[in-house]
Amino acid sequence: MHYRPLGSTGLKVSVLSYGASPLGNAFRTIDDNEGIRTVRTALDLGINFLDTSPHYGATKSETVLGRALQGVPRDSYILATKVGQYGEGNFDFSAARVTQSFEESCARLGTDYIDVLHCHDIEFADLNQILNETLPALVKLRDAGRVGHLGITGLPLKIFPAVIERTAPGTIGAVLSFCRYCLNDTALESLIPAFQAKGIGIINASATGMGLLTERGAPGWHPAPESIKTGCRRAVEYCQSVGADITKLALQFAVQHPAIATTLVGTASPENIRKNVAYIAEPIDAELLAKVLDVLQPILNHNFTRGRPENRDPIIA
Repeated sequence: MHYRPLGSTGLKVSVLSYGASPLGNAFRTIDDNEGIRTVRTALDLGINFLDTSPHYGATKSETVLGRALQGVPRDSYILATKVGQYGEGNFDFSAARVTQSFEESCARLGTDYIDVLHCHDIEFADLNQILNETLPALVKLRDAGRVGHLGITGLPLKIFPAVIERTAPGTIGAVLSFCRYCLNDTALESLIPAFQAKGIGIINASATGMGLLTERGAPGWHPAPESIKTGCRRAVEYCQSVGADITKLALQFAVQHPAIATTLVGTASPENIRKNVAYIAEPIDAELLAKVLDVLQPILNHNFTRGRPENRDPIIA
């Protein structure tokens, strides 16, 4: 396992990290013990960054992750969780609620300290509230020694500079972006120089575009338009025709970018986490990559967005 610095936080994170949403039954109903074994397997394989949220499974993810970490030395892993989103369409970024949420998360996770605390999916928030109320409350937790670093997460890219450019230097230590650095959409690259200039660490998620680049295909709720789904399906079919695994390629592609500190993968299967770690240990097939990128070229950086109208990215189609 390789490790990279998470911006200027002083943290060194595994290039592949564990996203714990499946522990909250995000994709299927899991056996808690299987989930616990998956977390322990990830740690045994050198993954040291673990990401969760009270939103995942209505606190179930945090609860199961907390059980998995019982007895594991606290200094052997880096723990991230989130505040602000608590259920489908249930957002509360008030100072009182995010402070209470932090304490509740600590109790479920069996710790009194969170390494990275994110504001979760801020595209659904009034960004003025994030700036003037949410972040000041979280800075108090950081200054009290309860939190190491603060972050923000979301799908639209415009939310990141909209907040970062209006905060004091050092307020935001990390960003978590998903679906914006993968084989079919690399638009996150446009923000990397600005993040680097401010020492902000970059966490990438959904290297398969939330299922677009998998043989199973995008789930029914997926917000991508049919043109993107069709374009990604062509890339999947090409890989199938040559006996290649597009999910493997997508993961290898994501982790090879040197400026992206880590890429999250979510699973509740010990076997799957072993496969993912094995994938990134192998060199990427340059010829296959070139062909798949060529297949995807007609939809490259075509996007989908969400959130409050003022927080949505312009659609490129």
